[in-house]
Amino acid sequence: MNFDTTEMEKMPPADQRFDCNASCRLSQIFTDLAGRTDASISIRQIRDAIGDRSFAALLVLFAALNLLPLPPGSTLLFGIPLILISAQMVLGHDTAWLPRRFLDKSIAIDRFRISIAKIVPRLEWLERMVRPRYWPFRGGQADRIVGILSLILAIVVTLPIPLGNWLPAFATGIFGLALSERDGVFLGIGVAVTVLAFAVIGLVFGTAGVVANAAFGLHF
Repeated sequence: MNFDTTEMEKMPPADQRFDCNASCRLSQIFTDLAGRTDASISIRQIRDAIGDRSFAALLVLFAALNLLPLPPGSTLLFGIPLILISAQMVLGHDTAWLPRRFLDKSIAIDRFRISIAKIVPRLEWLERMVRPRYWPFRGGQADRIVGILSLILAIVVTLPIPLGNWLPAFATGIFGLALSERDGVFLGIGVAVTVLAFAVIGLVFGTAGVVANAAFGLHF
């Protein structure tokens, strides 16, 4: 799988990033971004605030964006980078690439602030809990395995499934947090949420099949 570098770009130089060092947590980065005075905030600005961080931080970032109460169709917009990032993890890439046209997309700052006010307290709670423990993988093996799980979930996030997007995005964020600190407990929680997500999706399709059969005599 090859990526067209003419339409994609790496992280910007350090002097073009926001003033937050590598120890800054995503909750603090989100809070700082919400304090900006711009009329809107672009995906590029959000990505730049992450700086030269791991794939794990990017998974958490875009999973969190998919959890925000944004207009219909936003899950497709924010699901695409999850697919790209996860695919690059599976392929063993060292640096994340994202399409330039996607990075130029923007969100109204007022909507972003309202959404961040709901996300940050929950993210801070999760960040306080995650820590290195019971990690079952060695070396780069973890990136590929988490990448495979995240890729499957990211594909589901982009699909127009009623009630089927939130849990996959949440599970992806949990996997990102687990990978960032090598936390085996959070990894297990991510697997449990993934199972729950697919159970909910199965229930949605099952219910739709029963309704369609009762109303129109259709069988799935």
